[in-house]
Amino acid sequence: MTSAPARSPQQRKHDTLHRLEHDVDAWVATAAEDGGVPYLVPLSFVWDGATFLLATPATSPTGRNLLATGRTRLGIGPTDDVVMVEGTAAAVPPAELPEEDAEIFAGKTGFDPRLLSAPYLYFRVLPRRIQAWRTPGEIEGRELMRDGEWLVGD
Repeated sequence: MTSAPARSPQQRKHDTLHRLEHDVDAWVATAAEDGGVPYLVPLSFVWDGATFLLATPATSPTGRNLLATGRTRLGIGPTDDVVMVEGTAAAVPPAELPEEDAEIFAGKTGFDPRLLSAPYLYFRVLPRRIQAWRTPGEIEGRELMRDGEWLVGD
């Protein structure tokens, strides 16, 4: 079996940013502060060019874990074209989220937590590390961001 040639780092970053801007859903992994069982859930997101915006019930395992640890991993895309993000999360109560951001979130995801009776929180996730790869040839050099800084120019 032959693999497609590896993309250049610049092409990989371009493709990654396209995925972040156009995809809607991610697998979101969190864990409890005491090192408890990891929790994985699909959530919709919006990428604003610097952070991800997610929403989940405040009392859900994901909401509790994010409030307790402020840490998460996101998996975006299929396994043969994946973007992995490690980030820090900060809670944003719906009343504190700018109306424009709430409207953008609802419009892109088709989901408006403000309309639900259950108390939801938004979370802004600041990426600290981003990796992307499609083929085995891209595993080496898959890291595009480290410590919140892009390693690859445009």
